[in-house]
Amino acid sequence: MSKKLNISTSLEVYENLQELASEDFLLMEHAVQARSRAYAPYSEFAVGCAILLENNEIVTGNNQENAAYPSGLCAERVALFYAGSQYPGVPVKKMALTAGPMSSDFFKPVPPCGACRQVISEYEKRQENGIEIYFMGTGGKVVKASSMESLLPLSFDKNYL
Repeated sequence: MSKKLNISTSLEVYENLQELASEDFLLMEHAVQARSRAYAPYSEFAVGCAILLENNEIVTGNNQENAAYPSGLCAERVALFYAGSQYPGVPVKKMALTAGPMSSDFFKPVPPCGACRQVISEYEKRQENGIEIYFMGTGGKVVKASSMESLLPLSFDKNYL
């Protein structure tokens, strides 16, 4: 006989950037700056990411598109892979994302895509600690997830291999 599995999540919603703690506001400002440098000539949808490492370094990334679409890379993975390469073994504390069209404002918070959720989940499992994730559009409300588990509760990891 089957049983129903209920999964729930809880996210915090801030009305705007000014409601964030100063450290989180600064991290989001880095993400906004990174977004301005995105290479998105095909989708014209720019994404910026900033991550705060345990050693207080801030690493940024932005989406990098390619005419061969699968060859591009999302902002989150650009930042995480750089951090993993340059600061091996240093845990990620927080991540801030901002995303939206290059030619207009977009006030709906944009969470990480599925591929990025999987990669962030892997980093959380590897460091055995959650990563706070803040995300927004180009402005407006900011959503906070306490960890990737809030956004991807049934993640695939090494225990399935």
